[in-house]
Amino acid sequence: MNSVQIRSAERALSVGTWMIVAGAMLYSILTVTPLAARHTPDEWDWTAPILPLVVDAAVVIVVRLDAVLARLGGHGGRWPAVLRWMTGCMTLALNVADSALRKDLVGVAVHAVAPLLLIVTAETGLAYRRAIAAAVARLEAEQRTERTARERAATERREAAEQRAREDREHAATLAREQREHEARLAREQTEREQAARREEREQAEARERAEREARKRREREREQQQRERERLEREAAQLREAERLAREQAAHRDQAERGERAARERAALLAGGPVNEKLPEERARRIVHAAFGEQMPVRAAADLCGWSVGWVSTRYQEHRDTAAGRTLEGSTP
Repeated sequence: MNSVQIRSAERALSVGTWMIVAGAMLYSILTVTPLAARHTPDEWDWTAPILPLVVDAAVVIVVRLDAVLARLGGHGGRWPAVLRWMTGCMTLALNVADSALRKDLVGVAVHAVAPLLLIVTAETGLAYRRAIAAAVARLEAEQRTERTARERAATERREAAEQRAREDREHAATLAREQREHEARLAREQTEREQAARREEREQAEARERAEREARKRREREREQQQRERERLEREAAQLREAERLAREQAAHRDQAERGERAARERAALLAGGPVNEKLPEERARRIVHAAFGEQMPVRAAADLCGWSVGWVSTRYQEHRDTAAGRTLEGSTP
């Protein structure tokens, strides 16, 4: 049996084992979930599939790690065997528990098939993998022995060929020594000429580099000078803009102050007339009410100044308050 056949057999064993594990896990979940649900409070029924999943996950761990250890030729000790048999017995007990509680022997036998098959498959697969690992190790040892023999024969042939080549090289070296000395002399002369030419080229290159460095330095100084000039102009422009902005703000403050003073004088003029005994024209009465609202005078005092009723003045006050509230909302809106 060669390595290809061994790998094919190992692959078939792995595929079959995992098919049996997957089928047993699915069957166990479908069988154990109703049992767990009946013995779980109603509000925790959703946890029923967790128990078979946990037990079957332990089975998957055992099968997978046993396969890796068998492939490496190792042995996990007694604890993997304990876990393997414990999970197998748990799976068997959980699968047959429902039928056993109902004293259904046929159901016990039917539900015991998948767990027993899983337990036996895990043990058998482990034995098969160990046997395959031993066969692979034996085959590799035979291949190493054969390869070592071939390498030894090739080494002997190579050493003999190297011995003959060494003798030929020594004979050729004796004949070529004078030729090499002559070529070395010609090479020295050629090297001296090339070195002189390279020195001349190097001096020319150094002169060009010095000229380029000077030109770069001049350009950098010019750029720095231009940059400083631009920065100076930008600072002057920024200072000019700031001065203009301050002038505009001061002018706006002066205009606002003047408007406030004019409005105060107008209100004072309107409110200086004192109480009247008859209604003033509506336009003048409105101006008086507006001035009284600005001075926060009582509604009764404003009514005495314009000669109109308290209700009419109260309505005008409410209009002014609504207008002021609207302006406040507009000013607060972003």
